[in-house]
Amino acid sequence: MNKNSKIHFEVSERKVLLRIFDVVFVLLALHFTGDVLDLKYLATSTIHFQYAMVLALYLNGVGTVFEMYNLQVASNQFQVMKSTILTASTTVLFYLMTPIFSAELPTNRLQILFFYFTLLIALILWRIFYVKFLASNRFVQNVILVCDREQMEELILDLEKSDPHYRIVAYVNSDNTNNNSQKYHFIQHLEIDDLVSFVNENNLFEIVVASQKTDDITVELYQKLLHLLENGTTIREYSQVYEYKTQRIPVHYITRDFYKFFPFNRSNSNQLYLLNLKIMETLISIVGLLFGMFIIPFVLLGNAIGNKGKLFYTQERVGKNGKIFQILKFRTMINNAEKAGVVFSTPNDSRVTPFGKFMRKTRIDEIPQFVNILKGEMAVIGPRPERPFFVREIAEIMPFYETRHVIKPGLTGWAQVNYSYGESMEDSLIKLQYDLYYIKHRSIFMDLNITIKTISTVLFYRGQ
Repeated sequence: MNKNSKIHFEVSERKVLLRIFDVVFVLLALHFTGDVLDLKYLATSTIHFQYAMVLALYLNGVGTVFEMYNLQVASNQFQVMKSTILTASTTVLFYLMTPIFSAELPTNRLQILFFYFTLLIALILWRIFYVKFLASNRFVQNVILVCDREQMEELILDLEKSDPHYRIVAYVNSDNTNNNSQKYHFIQHLEIDDLVSFVNENNLFEIVVASQKTDDITVELYQKLLHLLENGTTIREYSQVYEYKTQRIPVHYITRDFYKFFPFNRSNSNQLYLLNLKIMETLISIVGLLFGMFIIPFVLLGNAIGNKGKLFYTQERVGKNGKIFQILKFRTMINNAEKAGVVFSTPNDSRVTPFGKFMRKTRIDEIPQFVNILKGEMAVIGPRPERPFFVREIAEIMPFYETRHVIKPGLTGWAQVNYSYGESMEDSLIKLQYDLYYIKHRSIFMDLNITIKTISTVLFYRGQ
């Protein structure tokens, strides 16, 4: 039987632990410092239930915006240090600016400095401890992959990129027509006869079966897997693991049986959800356009100096059910940008002006699209609308690309907050996987998650 002595935590569990211990360490540090130095403001902020809850909510909310609970960031000492400083500073600022909900400001302003530095140091020490002693050891998940040899490299890269603690330590070649072993990334090749003994001798998290052809799972391999399953070893199918870890749909892996594996989300036809969405989108669009009117003098000046063309431009895009509409944007490119033909825009596109690059990075160029949202052509959240030329071109290669048109395109979306600029067919495939994941799992909570991630994108100047 597999003796698994190490406690493992899933991605969601690790994020919950980070949130809980952020709050615990901060409250304990404030309480201890307040007692020792007789600083009433610090002690009151932890003893009073309402004040402690407000501080905890601010800390978790601001931490989400500044990516404190992104596991890739949390496991990197430099990145998490930057996020910690931003989170601590903004949390304290919000807490001080809401004395109705938080503790009354002290007459001795020096206590505010103690409050800030205590919170900051507590967060930094806890996060350094996490990186040094927890992220590198406790959360490591060692896995065996059962797959066709030709797929091995692609599958391993996809899984290990998604979770910094998910490690493929060995693989079993399920292709019974190809018995050549191959090492990749220092990953051991296991013969079927050695599978059970390897599992029993090593501390494994699970076995992932990724064979697309059921005929490749021989009777011998099946019996070995069944034996391990009966003895407590977790065995999961690759597409389920991939979707959970990457938060994308593995279209490249299940293309032939796509609709069998893709149950559409009931929210897509839930009238209450759609009504709430419509109300929120209308309110957000009105606020967005009011903000646009406030900054338009700045945009006019920047456009006159940096872009030297019309302020607005329209372009055909594909909307819900394949309907063509005209998207409205502020100009960011030079005039006659496509005189050489239609091509993908790239991150360092020479056609984008310096001022246009600034507007793209801050997403200011997309503010006019609130008009498209009010007209019902777009939503605030959804797959980004693509041009008809590219839709036809991509759909010929990816048969399920047009599935993203079952809902309205969005101003922002799951693909936009999780992936960089799409400049190739490979990028389009990855963004399609994110879009389909959103269509499958969309909900109020996911929409809120995307909204927070969009704020992070703007604040970290990562617009496209």
